[in-house]
Amino acid sequence: MQHARLADNPRRALAAVLSGDAIGIAVQTSGSTGDPREVLIGSDALRASCAATTARLGGPGAWLLAIPAERIGGALVIARAHLDGTELAELAPGPFTAEAFAAAARAMPPGRRFTSLVPTQVVRLARSDEGRAALAMFDAVLVGGAPLPPLGLDANLISTYGATETCGGCVYDGVPLNGVTVATGEDDRVLIGGATLASGYADGDNASFFTDTDGAWFVTSDVGSWNGQRLVIDGRADDVIITGGLKAHPARVEHALESLPAIASAAVVGAPDPEWGERVTAWVVPTARALATASGMPKLHEVRAALAPHLQPHELPRELWVIEQLPRTPGGKIDRRALRALARGEE
Repeated sequence: MQHARLADNPRRALAAVLSGDAIGIAVQTSGSTGDPREVLIGSDALRASCAATTARLGGPGAWLLAIPAERIGGALVIARAHLDGTELAELAPGPFTAEAFAAAARAMPPGRRFTSLVPTQVVRLARSDEGRAALAMFDAVLVGGAPLPPLGLDANLISTYGATETCGGCVYDGVPLNGVTVATGEDDRVLIGGATLASGYADGDNASFFTDTDGAWFVTSDVGSWNGQRLVIDGRADDVIITGGLKAHPARVEHALESLPAIASAAVVGAPDPEWGERVTAWVVPTARALATASGMPKLHEVRAALAPHLQPHELPRELWVIEQLPRTPGGKIDRRALRALARGEE
């Protein structure tokens, strides 16, 4: 038996592994930090992930599929509903809108309801009363793939952290799921181990996996801190900006930017600088309210002044670009490679 490829046919692949006709699934990574690769996830890891999520959510419920099924997040929605024997609803084909999401939510059966979204979808829903009301219809909304900006929504949003190599989100609101182990390694690199770990990559290059006396581990691309109970992610290790010899974590700056009333979303990258090595460069999408006011977006010096109480001096943006939308990968993550190319003046 082989691993069934999600890219060929997600539902057929999941049916094969859950029926025992395949030993697992092969899932493409999002490619946010490099070229996409196929990750091999065994049947046991898939089942462990689904069972751990159901346990953390307090029991089974109906699921709404609102993200691509060929990605691990969407595949898990289908697998959870199948393994728990619950209803699986699906968003109507077409662009993601608050109206379509609300219609799908209203059509779901009564009882416990869950869904999984990416931050971009949640932000869009938060912009309308209908979208906010639809989100409130769910007992839990899993949000993964990227940090969630502060939106002032109800507490049913659960921020999930993980990777395709860990069978998707395996740390919920900073707390690992049952059977998941967390540690930090050299340079605060986050390590994930336990029952949901993938077997490796289809290409056989498994340098990101290792085994020690505590078991098998995956070395993530993220840095963070772990106090034995809660994991805090500072951002991608490769995204850390070295400016004037000091480290600036983009995620920390982005969260501060998104707390400003005029900014809907933000992304921060390092741009080459002859004096500082790299300069903190921010790309921001203004809120509709900011665009509608006479003053519009605040200037760079105003943004730096507003952020000064919350960030270290070297973390403050030295360059500010206003754009209509942030470039994203097919998986919905910020395309930082595209932003770095723009910062360098490349097309």
